[in-house]
Amino acid sequence: MAAKLKKGDTVIVLTGKDKGKKGEITSVSPKDGKAVVEGINVAIRHTKQSAGAQGGRMPKAMPIDLSNLALMDKEGKATRVGFRMEGDKKVRFAKTTGEAI
Repeated sequence: MAAKLKKGDTVIVLTGKDKGKKGEITSVSPKDGKAVVEGINVAIRHTKQSAGAQGGRMPKAMPIDLSNLALMDKEGKATRVGFRMEGDKKVRFAKTTGEAI
């Protein structure tokens, strides 16, 4: 199945402690059905000091389920994603506006 949300997409959180927040997807794990969004679902992780990095309490964005995210259209509203053929290419489009993404 084709990916509805991809790395670099701007999304809005639909449910959970970060409901209503917006961010950009930094990585997607289709097998697990999760994505990491910059600045969303942040947890504090304790890291040990190493030769290359400072140790301490570091904030880290944790994965969030894809079903809790919605793509943002040009107007800044949440939209669902559809697929259609334009010529011989399959493209994603926003269902609210009908524009290709």
